[in-house]
Amino acid sequence: MGMSLIVKKVTQFVIGLIFLFGIYIILFGHLTPGGGFPGGIILACGFILVMLAFGKDKALGKMSRYVAHIMDSSGALGFLAIAMLGYVGGVFFLNFLGPGDAFHLKSAGFIIFANIAIGVKILSSVFIVFVSLVLFGRLIDESLNDSEEEENNSL
Repeated sequence: MGMSLIVKKVTQFVIGLIFLFGIYIILFGHLTPGGGFPGGIILACGFILVMLAFGKDKALGKMSRYVAHIMDSSGALGFLAIAMLGYVGGVFFLNFLGPGDAFHLKSAGFIIFANIAIGVKILSSVFIVFVSLVLFGRLIDESLNDSEEEENNSL
């Protein structure tokens, strides 16, 4: 199942780097170009690479559809909670943590937590969409193959 041995070995080598880079983009998105959305896409592409290289079963063993749905909902609720915590202070999305020190990880107040919530949401959403498209594509292929066999048998 999956691709050739070379693709699997290269994937094993680079997958840790891909995940590390995605986490870096999410955490330091307020200091560098990036943030929750591009970091979440990078992390989702890591899971998609695992699925392409090793097959559907290996990728779903790493993150099942159930876990992806839970992460999807928690990312959205986490982002909403961050917005509502600011609302408690009087303004929707109020920075309730203060500005922090310039050019440090905690320099943007609550933005880092918003980036984490968005990253989790995007990671799980893109993974769910990809898995759904793979499963839907296989169903269509099976139904087309069945209809072609019926046509060949009728001839």
